[in-house]
Amino acid sequence: MSGVRSGPKPETRNPKPDMSHKFVEVVTSLPIDRTFQYRVTGKESFAPGIGKRVHIPFRSSRRVGYIVAMEDSPQVEDVRPLIDIIDEEPVFTPEMIDLAEWIKNNYFCSWGEALEAMIPGALKRGKISMTSRISEEEEKVEPTSPHEPNPEQKKVLEDISECLDEGRNEVFLLHGITGSGKTEIYLQAMEKVLSRGGSGVVLVPEISLTPQTVERFRSRFDDMVAVFHSKMLQSSRFAEWKRIREGKARVVVGPRSAVFSPITRPGIFIVDEEHEPSYKQEDSPRYHAREVAIRRAAYAGVPVILGSATPSLESYHKAVQGDYKLVELTQRIREKALPRVKLVDMRMEFDTRVGHTVISRAMEDILGKDISKGHQALIFQNRRGYSTFVLCRKCGYVLKCAKCDSPMVLHREKSELICHYCNRRLPPPAACPDCREEALSYRGAGTERIEKAIKKILPEARVARMDSDTMSKRGAHAKVLKAFKKHELDVIVGTQMIAKGLDFPKVTLVGVVSADANLNLPDFRSGERTFSLITQVAGRAGRGDLGGEVVVQTYTPEHYAVNLAAKHDFKGFYDREIDSRRDLLLPPFVHLAKITVRGRKEDNVIKSVNRLADKLRARMPDADLLGPAPAPISRLRGYYRWNVLLRAPDREKMVSGLRKALKGHRKGTGIYMAVDVDPMSM
Repeated sequence: MSGVRSGPKPETRNPKPDMSHKFVEVVTSLPIDRTFQYRVTGKESFAPGIGKRVHIPFRSSRRVGYIVAMEDSPQVEDVRPLIDIIDEEPVFTPEMIDLAEWIKNNYFCSWGEALEAMIPGALKRGKISMTSRISEEEEKVEPTSPHEPNPEQKKVLEDISECLDEGRNEVFLLHGITGSGKTEIYLQAMEKVLSRGGSGVVLVPEISLTPQTVERFRSRFDDMVAVFHSKMLQSSRFAEWKRIREGKARVVVGPRSAVFSPITRPGIFIVDEEHEPSYKQEDSPRYHAREVAIRRAAYAGVPVILGSATPSLESYHKAVQGDYKLVELTQRIREKALPRVKLVDMRMEFDTRVGHTVISRAMEDILGKDISKGHQALIFQNRRGYSTFVLCRKCGYVLKCAKCDSPMVLHREKSELICHYCNRRLPPPAACPDCREEALSYRGAGTERIEKAIKKILPEARVARMDSDTMSKRGAHAKVLKAFKKHELDVIVGTQMIAKGLDFPKVTLVGVVSADANLNLPDFRSGERTFSLITQVAGRAGRGDLGGEVVVQTYTPEHYAVNLAAKHDFKGFYDREIDSRRDLLLPPFVHLAKITVRGRKEDNVIKSVNRLADKLRARMPDADLLGPAPAPISRLRGYYRWNVLLRAPDREKMVSGLRKALKGHRKGTGIYMAVDVDPMSM
C-alpha cells in the first residue's frame, strides 16, 4: 500500500535514514497550539519526511506524532530523539498538511487534532496494517445509463463542464427544487471528471442517506465507488481508506469525514444538501465539512457543487453577492408538479374534535385513502419516544433529568423514562415526585406514539419506524429502505433521517406532525431550520407518476417560515430572513465564536465565565462580545454551562485574536472550556 508500510522486516528496514535534516517538527493530537522538535538519530526504521507518522517520547509517555517540518539546526537545548519513524512513505500529502493548518486557524483547534480527523483510527494508533475477519458484502446493483438532461439540467452541466475544461476553481450553488434532478447533475459531472483520470468526493449529510446515494453512483461507476463513514467496522474503514489512497476507488461517498478522503488527482467535490447542520463537527476539531470541501477544491484548482432545495442563508447570500455561481433547477423531472401542501391548524383541531389524537382528521383521511389505493406514505416527527414530557396535573411539575435541564421522555416499548442527552433511565413513577399526587399525565408525541396511532387507524397497514432507537444496528437503514422500495412496507414513521434524499415513486403522502417544534428553540436559525425541514420533507411526495400531497400540522400556520414553506417559496423566505439577520448583525454578515464554560458547581462556572469575559474585553477591545449568559440547555450531563459569544467580520482574525487573548488563561479547578467557531446551534 502506498503511504503505509505493510509490516517491518529486518532486511527491509533502512539502516541509514537520510540525515540531510537532523531535526523534525512534530505535532500531536493534544489540544496544544505548538510544534515539538525532535532529533533524528539515524537509527530509525525509515528516513524522515513531512507527512510521516512518528513515535515520540512525550513527557513520561510514548505518543504518535506527525512530522510537519524538517530543520537543520536545533531550536532548543537538549532536543530529545525520536523513538522511531513509522512510515516509509508519507501518510499526509503537503496539501492535507496545509488544509489541517487552515482548519487550525479557522476552527480553534490544534494542528495535530486537525490531522487526526483526516485518518482512520488504526493509523491514529500507529498501526501499519489491519486485517478484517468480517467481509461486508456489497449487493450488486443494476447498471444504469446517463439520462438525457432537460434544458435546465443541460445548461447547468454546460457551466460545470466549461469550468472543468478550463481547469478553474469555482463554487457552484445548485439551487434545485426537490425532485428536479440534482443527483443526475452530480453523476454526469463526476463522469466527466473520471473520463479525464480524476477523482471526486460526494458528501451526504446523514449515514442513513449513504446506501441510496451509493447505489445511484455504483449503478454508473461500479467498483470505482468507495463508501466512507464512522459507523463502518474499523477494519473496513481502513481497507476503504487504503483503496482510495491507491487510486483503486476514485469516487468516495459518505458523510462529514469523507471530505478528508485521500483521493488521487482531485477533480470535483460535491456537497449534497449543503444546508444541513450535520456537516458541522460537534467535537474538536469543530470544522464544517462544506467549508473544508471548498478549501480542498481551492487547493486543487477544481470545482465544488453545493446542492440543495433550501440552501443555507450563508451560501445563498454568497451566490447573490457573486462569490458563488448560482445555477438553478426550477422544474421537476418530466415536469411533475410539486406536491400540494395543506396546513392544518392544530388549535382548531383541539377545539372541534372529540377524542383528539396526535394525527389530525385531514392526515388520517388522506392516509387511509392513499394506503387503500396501494400507495405509500412517510410520516415525519422529529422527536423519538412515546411521550415527550411528563406533567403533573395537580401542581404543574415537569419531570426533568437529574443531570440535564431537559424533560424525561417516555419510551413505552422499553417502559422507561429516558433523557435524550445523557441517556439516564428510570422507571415511570406512580406519583408526582414533587406533590406525591397520582396525577401524572404523559404529554407530547414522539415517533413511537405516532407509529402506534397509525397502526390503530390502519390496522392492516405495514408500518415501520426509523429513528435512532430502531436504527442502531449496522445495516438497519438499508434494510428498511430496501423493504420500502419493494413495497413490503406501506408507511414509514421517522425523524429527520427520512426528511431528505429519499426518492420513492409510490409515496403520495408526506405528513409532518409537529411542524413548528423548532420555532420554540432559542436559536436565531430556528426559522431557517423550520422552513428547510418542511420543504425537504414535503419534497419526498409526488416523485412518481401518482402525484402527491403534504399535510403539515402546526400551531402557528401564520408564521412566515411555515407559510412560505407551504408555498415552496424559498426566495420569499430568504428575503424575509436576510433582512432580519442584517438588522441583528448575525450570520452571514458576521462570524461567531461560542465559548462554553462548564463545571459541576454553578458558582464556580459563573465566576470563571465572568473572569473570561473580563479578560476578553481587556485583550480584544475591538471585539463585539455578548454575554456571559446561561446556555439554552443550562445543565447537561451534570455540568452547568454558560456561554460567551464573539462576533467579527473576519473568521481567521477572530480566531487568532481569541487564541492570543486566551493564552495563559486559568479556567479554575474543575472548569472546562470549549470554543466553537461558526456554531450551528446556540
